[in-house]
Amino acid sequence: MNEDFALFQEEFKRYQQLFGLTGWKVYFKYEPLEEHFAEINANLGGMVATVSLNSKLPKKDKVFKDIKQSAKHEAIHLLLSRLEKNARYRFVSEGEIYETTEELVFKLENLIP
Repeated sequence: MNEDFALFQEEFKRYQQLFGLTGWKVYFKYEPLEEHFAEINANLGGMVATVSLNSKLPKKDKVFKDIKQSAKHEAIHLLLSRLEKNARYRFVSEGEIYETTEELVFKLENLIP
């Protein structure tokens, strides 16, 4: 297995635990991506996410490569996925936004001393 991909998975899983996202089934891919170092696709209904690390990083971007930062970045996207989904709805109730925000606040309470 590629060293960068192994580190990426390890770091993502570490943040997944830290953020309390243990109910998610996460799959990892090491594949060429058009414009990103990494990306995530989350299915909220199924609580399944696919996290991809770019296997064909352009030479111009290699100097900016930070595997640990990319893993953390994608884990934060997973943390915020429900809030993002609700925010994209055209019609969302005040209660739905409140519940989504509360979910995030409870998770962040465990991260902030």
